[in-house]
Amino acid sequence: MAEPEGDPNEESIGALFGRLAEEGRAYAKAELAVYREVARRRLARARAGLIALIAGVLLLVSALTALILGLVLWLAGLIGPLLAGLAVAALLVLFGFVLVRLGVRGLKALGGDAEERAALARSETPR
Repeated sequence: MAEPEGDPNEESIGALFGRLAEEGRAYAKAELAVYREVARRRLARARAGLIALIAGVLLLVSALTALILGLVLWLAGLIGPLLAGLAVAALLVLFGFVLVRLGVRGLKALGGDAEERAALARSETPR
């Protein structure tokens, strides 16, 4: 009497791994779709806040411009319009220069400090 070769309902190992890989891809696609929808929803909710933020910044810049113009006009009565314009411009250039220097120094942190660069260099050397 011949022994049955196996249950026809059982899949081969190769078929099981194939199905596992396909289900893994489907799961990854579903996870990606969830993250995309979360990002879209957050962007939609943040849009109104972003518009308000931009409008507020524009109003603040306008107020600063009005303040600077008022300062020039006030100084013009004391030292004349040309010297008032030059004095306010020099003051603004000084403040702008200081802010740019601070900003550049802050952006250098994106490159990492010396300790971090040394640690990265050590990790890249072959052993």
